[in-house]
Amino acid sequence: MAHKKSGGSARNGRDSNPKYLGVKAFSGQFVRAGSILVRQRGTRFKPGNNVG
Repeated sequence: MAHKKSGGSARNGRDSNPKYLGVKAFSGQFVRAGSILVRQRGTRFKPGNNVG
C-alpha cells in the first residue's frame, strides 16, 4: 500500500486589492461641485453645510 497522505492546506496567501480610501480634498484646496471629498466605508464623515 504505497499511499501518500495529502498535505495540509496553507492558511496564508491572501491579499486584498487596494481600495484607495481616505480624504481626497484637503484643507484650503479648491474643489468644484461634484468632486469627491472623501472615500469611505459607511458615513464616518457626515456632510456639513452647503454639501450634498
